[in-house]
Amino acid sequence: MPDPLTRLVITAALALHGLGHGGALGALIWIGARPGTDTGAWHAARSWLAVGLPAGTATTLAGALWIVSLIGFVAAALAFWGIGLPGEAWRPLAVASALVSMGGIVLFFGTWPMFNTLAAMAVDIAVLVALLGLHWPPHATFGR
Repeated sequence: MPDPLTRLVITAALALHGLGHGGALGALIWIGARPGTDTGAWHAARSWLAVGLPAGTATTLAGALWIVSLIGFVAAALAFWGIGLPGEAWRPLAVASALVSMGGIVLFFGTWPMFNTLAAMAVDIAVLVALLGLHWPPHATFGR
């Protein structure tokens, strides 16, 4: 069982990563509502892999991936902390959310700022390595 600080860091990392997907969703909404405004390095959703994907479909798909990732990571954080879902449910939720997030990042690579893209991919990889490769943390939930 991890110590309280480790539990807090894991919970915060999962929750913040989930909320970060909300930021990407917000950027999609902003770009759609105010086309032509300066958004820095944020661009409308477009896929380098599915180049024929219509803009509206790309935005809908990207939005769906970010919503699923947001909900999944936040639910995993809450379950890890001991709120909501039972016991070890946070693990498959975190793994599934990381895979969905990575899929979205790969599918829409180059659409969003490189720092955000690489940071999100790094968190997704860390989640997968920790949970699938290292099986860490061992049997960890806070409130149970």
